[in-house]
Order: sequence, then structure tokens, then C-alpha cells
Amino acid sequence: MSQMLKSSGAMGAATLASRLLGMVREMVYARFMGDGWVAGAFTLAFTIPNLFRRLLGEGALTAAFIPLFKEKEKTASEVEMWCSANAVMSALLVFAAGVIGLVLVGLSIALATAQFDAKTRLMLELLRVMFPYMGLVCLAAVFMGVLNARGHFFIPALGAALLNVVMIASVFLAAPKFGARLDEQIFALAFGVLVAGVAQAAFQLPSLRREGWRLAWVTPWRDATVRAVVTKMGPAIVGVAAFQLNVTLVQLVSFWVDPVIVASFSYAVRLIELPQGVFGISLATYLLTSLSGLAAEKKLPEFRTTLGQGMAYLILINSLAAVLLLFLAEPIVRLLFERGEFGPESTQRAALALQCLAPGLVAFSMVNILARAFYALGDTQTPMKVSVFCLGVNLLLSVVLLEPMRQAGLGLANTITSCLNVWLLLRALRKKLGTLELAEVKRSLKPVLAASIVVSILAWPGYNAWDRQFGHTTLLAKLGAVFVPAILTSLLYWAVLWADKLPAAMEVMELIRKKLRRPRA
Repeated sequence: MSQMLKSSGAMGAATLASRLLGMVREMVYARFMGDGWVAGAFTLAFTIPNLFRRLLGEGALTAAFIPLFKEKEKTASEVEMWCSANAVMSALLVFAAGVIGLVLVGLSIALATAQFDAKTRLMLELLRVMFPYMGLVCLAAVFMGVLNARGHFFIPALGAALLNVVMIASVFLAAPKFGARLDEQIFALAFGVLVAGVAQAAFQLPSLRREGWRLAWVTPWRDATVRAVVTKMGPAIVGVAAFQLNVTLVQLVSFWVDPVIVASFSYAVRLIELPQGVFGISLATYLLTSLSGLAAEKKLPEFRTTLGQGMAYLILINSLAAVLLLFLAEPIVRLLFERGEFGPESTQRAALALQCLAPGLVAFSMVNILARAFYALGDTQTPMKVSVFCLGVNLLLSVVLLEPMRQAGLGLANTITSCLNVWLLLRALRKKLGTLELAEVKRSLKPVLAASIVVSILAWPGYNAWDRQFGHTTLLAKLGAVFVPAILTSLLYWAVLWADKLPAAMEVMELIRKKLRRPRA
């Protein structure tokens, strides 16, 4: 059984717990604030500091730091290894404090002196409350990166679950005490974000201490590791986070067109992030560590094989998720979000955006894997250049499609540019390595395409048949509208792959079989 599948699967289990809690959080948020202008203001305000989590916790900082930390682990003493980690943490604290201070002062001056409409003022006030979360999540990102490099994937991924628990609690326990109107109560959620950031960072500390780490100030100004991380991080921020940067830029443009677009598109993005995070990010995180070790040992054939195997697993699993999200978008959104302030019209808006994002799910996840392959080779410039170009294309497409298609146009623009990003990264990586070992990927494409067609043919008619027979007015009917067609078509998907004896599919099935048999044993 592939160690890659086991390790990314273990991390995926913790990530699944976190993502499911994150989905519960979004359900609670949707019921509480719907997708109106207050929801749009909160979503955009949270997106800006949360971008640092996506760039650092799932991207640039760990992409730059893990290869260097692994090199220290192999070539230096343990004292030097932990000294390098503390130097990076010290530099991060100084940087975060400076950025947070400047932003808070700037926001305070703007709010005190300038005239804004009610929507923009609320967004800026919420941003002022939540922006310090940026520093907390940066620190948690370093903690997670160190634990990943030391072979721990489950506990760091589980830390985000605690974050979601705190944020959910803020809706029920704090919001009613902040006022009677929604634009007053929304500040409880903003303060909940700060508390959640503290909880996530603190959750990593016991595991770090068991590994031998002790917090110590290390002057970062002339530290070689800090200089190397800073050098690599700039390009990495753009290279590894094309999707997240796309979403943020698009939301900034959309907010001033109509805040409702921001909220409804955000709900669709959350649904895409569930399969992307559970397997795509988990696999990419494992691959960064694995590929970095192979690159350091100059084992390029094994590097190519490992990368190709990871891509095959990704295509296999996320293709099914993409098709189900495409054809079952409406019942999925209705089941998860349609209650309280989130009505049937909100469901239609979010489902349409989800249908336009779903075809790009494999590409969204593939960008993370290919970018980490470049970082493992010490190249942060190539993915940066590719992503800068794709960001420009995405912004142009979003502006063109925003007015006629609203949130659907945003989803379509992200899908197109993510596919372009993958194609350009593959071409560049092939040129860098001379060749790519894509035998497993090519072997997977035909049966995965055939299985996806089977799912496509049956999923939508299956939902329509259920809806005609049972409707969607009760919780049981809503559950059936999603799970009956999803389970039946998923079984057919795996049956097609099993009949083809696809190696990647057989490994996944064998892993599941062993997991199911273990309790009885």
C-alpha cells in the first residue's frame, strides 16, 4: 500500500473533521445572516485576514520553510534545527506586529475622517476587529509546518477543527448579547474569529514540545534560514495560492457591484473547498515533504514517479467529487444552507455559482500539487510567473462576466484560469525535469472519464426523479435528494474503475477494506 495514500489519508481524516466542522460553521452562519449585504460585508472582511491562513497555513510559508527545515534535520544538529525554527518564528512575530499595527492605524484614521456608505463602513469596522487574526494564523502556520516536517500530519490538521468550534460557539453564545439588529450582532462573529485564532495556535504547542521544541527568541535579522525563507516566500505567495488570490480579488470587485454576490459566491467556494481540502490540500502537504527529501537526495526518477502517482490519486478522487457537485449543486445547497435567513432565492444563487466552480475542482487541487513540486526543487520563480499571468486573466474574465452572469461569472472565470494554470505549470515542469513520469496519470484518464460519464448520466436524472416523487419540504426528503443519487452513482463510479482494474483505484479500495476490517480484527 502506498505510503503516500496512507499519510495523506491520515491527514485527510483530520482535515475531514475540520472541514465538516467548517461546513457546520457555514450552515450556522447561513441561518444567522443569509446572503444579504451584512453577510457580504462580513465575508469580505473575513476574507482579507483569512487569506493569510490560505497563503501561509496551506501555502507559501510552509512551502518555503519545510524544505529548509528538512535539510537542517538531515545535515545539522538538533539544536541548530530548532534554532532555525525559532528564528523564523521570531521574524514572523516582528513582521506580523508591524503589518497589524499599520493596518489598524490606517483603518482607524479612515473610519474617523472619511465618509463611507453603511455597507462599506460596516465592512471596514469588521476588518479592523478581525485583522489581528492574521498574526495568530501565521504563527499557527509555522507550528503546523514544523510538525508536518517531523512526520505529524493528523494533529496539525485537527487544529483547524478547534477553530471552527469556537467560531460556531460565537453565533450561539455571544451574538445575542451584541444587540438586536444583525449589523450589530455580526461583531460577535468577528471577535469569535480572534478567539478561534488563539485556540488554533495553542493547540499545536503540546505536540511541538514533545518533539523537543522550546520557544526562544532568536534575532532574525542576519539569520541564514530567515533570509532564505523570505527570498522564497515572495514568489511562493503568488505561486501556491492562485485560487485563493483569485477569490479575494474577485470579491473585492464584486462587493462594490453588489455585496450579495460576495456572500452567495462564498458559500459555493466553501462547498468546493471541502473535497479540495480533504484530499487535495492533504496530498499536496504530504508531497511537499516527500518531494523535498527526494530532491535533496537528487533522486529525480523517484521524484517524477511520486509526483505522477500523486496526480493520479488526485484525478481519481476529485473527479467524482466534481461531477457530484456539478449535478447535485441545488439539493446540496438546499440541504446545507436553506433555513433561517437563507431562503430559496439564496439557494438558487449559491447553487449556480457552485455549478460553475465544480468543473474546475481537479484543476484547483492540481495547482497546489504542481506548485509544491517546483518548491521542492527550489524554484519559486516559475509558479509565481505562471500565477501572475493567470491572476491577470482571471481578473479580466471576472470583470467581463460579473455584470451579465453575477456569481456564476465569477465561478466560470476561476474554473477557466485554474485549468490554464495547470497547463502552464505542466509545460514548465516538463521543461525543467526533461520529462514527466505520467504513466499512471495517462492510465487513469480513460477509465476515470468513463466512470465520470456514468455518474453524469445518472446523477441529475436521479435527483429529478427523487424530487418529483418526494419533493424537498422535509429534512428526510432533502437528505434523500442528495444521498440517494450520490451513493448510487458513486458505487457505479467505483464499479467501473474496479472492472478496469485501475491500480490507483484498487489501492484506494484496498485501504478502505483494511480500515473497515480493522475493528473486527
